[in-house]
Amino acid sequence: MDYSRIVRAAAVQISPVLFSRDGTTEKVLDAIAKASKEGAQLVVFPETFIPYYPYFSFVQPPVLMGKEHMRLYEEAVTVPSPVTEAVSNAAKSYRIVVVLGINERDHGSLYNTQLIFDADGTLVLKRRKITPTYHERMVWGQGDGAGLTVVDTAVGKVGALACWEHYNPLARYALMAQHEQIHCAQFPGSLVGQIFTDQIEVTIRHHALESGCFVINSTGWLSPEQVAQITTDEKLQKVLSGGCNTAIIGPEGNHLCPPITEGEGMAIADLDFSLITKRKRMMDSVGHYARPELLQLHLNSSAASVMAEQLPEVLGDLEIPVA
Repeated sequence: MDYSRIVRAAAVQISPVLFSRDGTTEKVLDAIAKASKEGAQLVVFPETFIPYYPYFSFVQPPVLMGKEHMRLYEEAVTVPSPVTEAVSNAAKSYRIVVVLGINERDHGSLYNTQLIFDADGTLVLKRRKITPTYHERMVWGQGDGAGLTVVDTAVGKVGALACWEHYNPLARYALMAQHEQIHCAQFPGSLVGQIFTDQIEVTIRHHALESGCFVINSTGWLSPEQVAQITTDEKLQKVLSGGCNTAIIGPEGNHLCPPITEGEGMAIADLDFSLITKRKRMMDSVGHYARPELLQLHLNSSAASVMAEQLPEVLGDLEIPVA
C-alpha cells in the first residue's frame, strides 16, 4: 500500500437541473472537465445528484407526493445506461476517478446509490445507502452489506458513505477495517439550515480523525429560484436553505482548503498520503489501537436477494438391491 503519493482531489458543490436527468448529467460532465483542468485526479459529487435529491419528500406529506415521486422514477438512472456510459467515458478521457450519487431505478424500486468510476472508466463500485433516513424511506429501498466495500483505484483505496450513514459507527468501521485511504462523503445540501452545516462539519472531521484517512465531502446547492420550484410555501422554503458544507479534510481532522457553504464551487486540495502514517502512528483504530479480542465487527457482505437459488443435492454412490 503506497503512502508516499500525493493526490489532487476536488469536491464539487453544484445545483442540479431540476426534473432533468439529461440536464444534470451535462452539468456533471462539465464539472469533470473543469476539475481535470485544475489537475484533479479525483472528483466527488453530491448525494443522489442525478437527476436531483428528492427534496419534495421533505416538504410534502406522503399522501401528496405521488406525482413528484413518479416524476423521479421517470428521470432516475438505471445501471448501466447512457448516463453511466457518459460518465465512464469522461472518467477515462480525463484519467480521473469519479464518485457520483444517483437515484438508481431497478425495475419497480428506487435506491440512493453511490457509483465509483476508476480513472480507466471502469465502474468499480455500485453501492446503495443501507438505510434511507426519515422522509427518504418513502422514496428509496434499502441497500445491503455488499456495498460496504473499499475499492482499489488509481488514487488509492477509496470508500464511500451517504449522509447519515456516517451516524452508523459500524458502517464507518467496516470501511476503516478495510484501510480506506480516501473516504468520499455525500450529503444533499440546501436542507435544514445552519444546524445541518454544523453537523456535517463535526461528522466529516471526526471520521477523518478516527479512521486516519482523508475525507472528501460534497453537498448540493439550490438557488432561491429552485427552492420556489419545489414549494411555494414560504415557511417550507426556509428549510430548503443552508446545510451546505463542501470540504476536504486531512487525517488530522483539519481543513485542507476553505470549505464552500454557499453557491456553486469546487474545493480542491492535495492529499499527502504521508499524513495517514503520521496520524496512524499515534492512533490506528483498526491496528495497534484496536482490541479485537474484546470488540469485533461482524459484517454480512452478501448481496440481498428476494430469491435464493438452491442447488440440487449431489447423490453419492448408491447400492441398488437386486430383486
